[in-house]
Amino acid sequence: MSTSTAGTAPDWGQLPIFPLGTVLFPGGQLPLRVFEARYVDMTRDCMKRGTPFGVCLIREGAEVGTPALPHLIGCLAAIHDWDMQQLGVLQIKTVGTHRFRIESTEVAANGLIRALAHRIDDDDPVLAVRPEFASCARLLKALLPKLPAGMMPQPHHFERAGWLANRLAEVLPIPPLAKQKLMELEDPDLRLATIHRFLEQQGLK
Repeated sequence: MSTSTAGTAPDWGQLPIFPLGTVLFPGGQLPLRVFEARYVDMTRDCMKRGTPFGVCLIREGAEVGTPALPHLIGCLAAIHDWDMQQLGVLQIKTVGTHRFRIESTEVAANGLIRALAHRIDDDDPVLAVRPEFASCARLLKALLPKLPAGMMPQPHHFERAGWLANRLAEVLPIPPLAKQKLMELEDPDLRLATIHRFLEQQGLK
């Protein structure tokens, strides 16, 4: 059982937030196993309306139980496939679309966080990969065959600084907080330069 919902940004005053222990980048694939009632209801509502929800790295708290405190910059997650093989548990596949910044939040009676948020302008402008960072593209191409199926679907844009930086940040052994800081960088060239420096330091080039 599956469907597809591309959707555009929802009413920014009603953006549901899903705090997670992972960072979603624009263009990234994020499969989720949804079982808490608040998030099952949120997911069903998003699918019904054809709208995304916001994914934010947890700043304080945990993924389950009491509502966690999210970082203020996150990424919209659009649902493009779903299944329910087990009663009450939704398996969804999402893709990151645009980054946003939270201005304020409120917690509903069921524990779901809703935010007043604004999309970050000029999100990831298309910039060419500089020659000195060509090794980053070579590394990702070498890693591609080893990645799980569906993690990095076509089209691939190894020539774009933002796309390349985002995909490397997803697959490299970078701590979540460092990934968050990378995702928050508005200059894709600077994001790639930071990852290039990390690769040099780790001897992974």
